[in-house]
Amino acid sequence: MTASGSETTPAPEPFPTDWTRCLVLVAHPDDPEYGMSAAVARWTTEGRHVVYVLASSGEAGIEGMAPEVAGPVREEEQRRSSAIVGVTEVEFLGFPDSRIVDGPELRDAVADAIRRHRPDVVVSLYSGPEWAPGAPNQSDHMEFGAAVGTVFDDLAAAAGVESGEARPLFWFESSPDPTHYVVVDGFVETAVDALAEHSEYLSVLDPDTPVRDQARTQVENVCAPREGLADGRPVVGFRRMRP
Repeated sequence: MTASGSETTPAPEPFPTDWTRCLVLVAHPDDPEYGMSAAVARWTTEGRHVVYVLASSGEAGIEGMAPEVAGPVREEEQRRSSAIVGVTEVEFLGFPDSRIVDGPELRDAVADAIRRHRPDVVVSLYSGPEWAPGAPNQSDHMEFGAAVGTVFDDLAAAAGVESGEARPLFWFESSPDPTHYVVVDGFVETAVDALAEHSEYLSVLDPDTPVRDQARTQVENVCAPREGLADGRPVVGFRRMRP
């Protein structure tokens, strides 16, 4: 407790290491690169198996490019980006970009992905309302995160009565308000390389800034050292959602 009687926020802890398989569940291409790819690069280097499953192909994300053209472009950018951090399995579920809804069809698809890949850990992108004051999150992220949470809880409940039911041990979100962290010194540049592979998307998003400069700014912001953690080394923060 503080002197005023309010509770203090516990310092983030190191991310668990007692796992082998991770399933990253996100809404769009480039979502892993904006929040967690430096940590993924460390995990795969350590010999852990990571799979990416994306709800959409990001087909609405490139201004001036028709969705039927943009979707395949963004899928290919994501595959190249994923390979840089050691992820060779990338799946797209085919839900409509910018119109993702937490409903039975999405939940069934997420549950199927978890059953097929049988991860020890599920990691998804932040689904809260704001990244920071005045920086609202996207509806797709919030709806998809809600679906992941419902599925995780349903699978956990089923595992209590069905011994063959797949059940991840943990669910984490990349988060601006972390409970856990991964030290990523030595992997920041790899994460910059990964985000820079989204070149078509980034070049339209900010045509006045070189793609690699955009990538470096975003990744270094995500991986910035946090006071009191890891002796000032760069870290990626995650929030433990379950259990």
